[in-house]
Amino acid sequence: MEENIKMKEKKVVVAVDESEESMYALSWCLSDLFAQNSNPNSTLILLYIKPPVPVYSSLDVTGYLFAGDVIQTIEKYSRDLANSVMRRADAVCRNFNSAVKVEKKVGSGDAKDVICAAVDKLEADILVMGSHDYGFFKRAFLGSVSDYCAKHVKCPLVVVKRPKTA
Repeated sequence: MEENIKMKEKKVVVAVDESEESMYALSWCLSDLFAQNSNPNSTLILLYIKPPVPVYSSLDVTGYLFAGDVIQTIEKYSRDLANSVMRRADAVCRNFNSAVKVEKKVGSGDAKDVICAAVDKLEADILVMGSHDYGFFKRAFLGSVSDYCAKHVKCPLVVVKRPKTA
């Protein structure tokens, strides 16, 4: 007797940015994670977090007013960067000729906080991130987004380390 079982939609969030490490993590996700999970109800969510827009006073240090053009230029650069990252991520997805449903989400703010909030809101089943492989001192000084997410997300986290090239 065949049972008609409806499979739960699986949501996999991959945090992407300008780095080769994040694109490698996306490739790994498509080749390893999705290859093993042939659930047709799976969704790959590409998540890019724009850095927070600096809060500028309308006056600079010398007391002159910032032109609106400066702020508009900064905002345009941020949008262009987000579009560029998503185009690169699209190209990675196309290389795998996968039938996986892909969604794109762009947030803004401190990456670690926004990623954790988005993963929770999206009810993700897994979060995949690339490792920048910072050394101890750099990680201690700058902090590690993946370390923070490991402590704060409710779903499993996979941190993908890119192999070193010779």
